Amino acid sequence: MSWAVGGVGILAGGGPLPAQVAEAARAQGRSVFIIGFDGFAEPEQLAPWPHEMVRLGAAGRMLSLLHTHKCSDLVLIGPIRRPSLRSLCPDTEGARILARLGRALFAGDDGLLAALVRILGEEGFTVRGAHEFLSAAVAQPGILGCVAPDCLARQDIQRGIEVVQALGRLDIGQGCVVQNGLVLAVEAMEGTDRMLARAGECHQPGAGGVLVKLLKPGQDKRADMPTIGPSTLRNASKAGLRGVAFEAANTLMTDRDGCIAEADKAGLFLIAIDPTHFAV
Repeated sequence: MSWAVGGVGILAGGGPLPAQVAEAARAQGRSVFIIGFDGFAEPEQLAPWPHEMVRLGAAGRMLSLLHTHKCSDLVLIGPIRRPSLRSLCPDTEGARILARLGRALFAGDDGLLAALVRILGEEGFTVRGAHEFLSAAVAQPGILGCVAPDCLARQDIQRGIEVVQALGRLDIGQGCVVQNGLVLAVEAMEGTDRMLARAGECHQPGAGGVLVKLLKPGQDKRADMPTIGPSTLRNASKAGLRGVAFEAANTLMTDRDGCIAEADKAGLFLIAIDPTHFAV
């Protein structure tokens, strides 16, 4: 893979993945600079790396920092909540970019992120996907851990694939919970953990449900890939689920070994699937 020789700029939301991308980029001999979004990025995660915390609306400051640190490639990684326009308080450059985003501001997250990737490209940066740096964070199809889904669970996974793909085509969310064919919860802007809490409140008698996480149909993998971590497995267990299915090669695992350990500890199955070739 032939990449530019400049530095890697990381636009960081929450969680451990921004630091993991930084570590992987440094291992490739690239310089790294992280812009942590105020209120989302975790300063303790970014502390070992050159970084600056910047509010979301300060696009001028962000671009200036990226150019100062000679960043040629950008990675957008880590969850952020979509802010209201009023709360952004954009600087002059931010207002210019908001105007260029236009109607995408009012589209779903995928539409907005795709427009943002395009604009960053027009500003002279190459936007990379986190998976290009974190190859070990994605899994090939198969069962991870000690537990396998039974026939009923596989039927629920198939139902979940249908539901999430329908949601994704409408640019709504990347996950749902299904129990015995019944959809207990679907993911929207609240995120997976809060969806799991709602699913737990709707738990029905009998075998527990399954969480299904997939990339949206046609989604650009350079922004907002589905992500799971050990906390996903803990919350799935709390919600009374019996397993988690996620899209192979298109889902980031923040801690692969930790996810497997949590699944085995709770007696949950953890399976990476190819939704186009999943067999019940």
